Amino acid sequence: MNYDKEPTVFIVEDNEDAREALCFLFDSVRLKTETYPSGDEFLKHYEPERLGCLIVDVRMPGISGLELHKELIAQNALIPIIIITAHADVPMAVRAMKAGAFDFLDKPVNDELLLERVRQAIEYDKQRRQEECKRQQLLERLEQLTPREYEVMKKMLQGNSTKVIAYDLNISHKTVETHRGQIMRKMQAKNVAELVRIGMGCERTIKFLYRE
Repeated sequence: MNYDKEPTVFIVEDNEDAREALCFLFDSVRLKTETYPSGDEFLKHYEPERLGCLIVDVRMPGISGLELHKELIAQNALIPIIIITAHADVPMAVRAMKAGAFDFLDKPVNDELLLERVRQAIEYDKQRRQEECKRQQLLERLEQLTPREYEVMKKMLQGNSTKVIAYDLNISHKTVETHRGQIMRKMQAKNVAELVRIGMGCERTIKFLYRE
């Protein structure tokens, strides 16, 4: 996937004047925008691989902003969401933030504050996607290992010598060396220190993907 495309600020707001005002604000700082009059309309057109952030009003005809947020989470669409409303209350804000909203802002929103939070949300989305790409690359490398190579790599990462690994796994010293060579090649590591660094990333990847 290409995550270097121009980011988009997606605006979901049923009030046409408010949509136009937000578009004007983001156009003034050369941020690309797309607007939708309802959450349902946004869901019809949204593509999760697109970089950016979402600004959504809470109260709209049809699906509300909070319901749209829940639906995106259910679809595993992790775009950062800034919720804005003229009818805020503390419990609503708490629910939104606990559900993973990037921010919750009261109307009328200060332009400079909104621009700052949108830039931060876009940067967050970039970093998240880059990390996701790295995790996928690491997982692909791991999947190339045979079960035995995976066992050997775990013991290497624990600091065990070739002799100890051979003894623990009841295989020859030469077999361990062969596995080591295959592991270094498949994991694209130049030396053991680099393998350790990659291995730490693999551990985080496995925990993230399988929630271990």
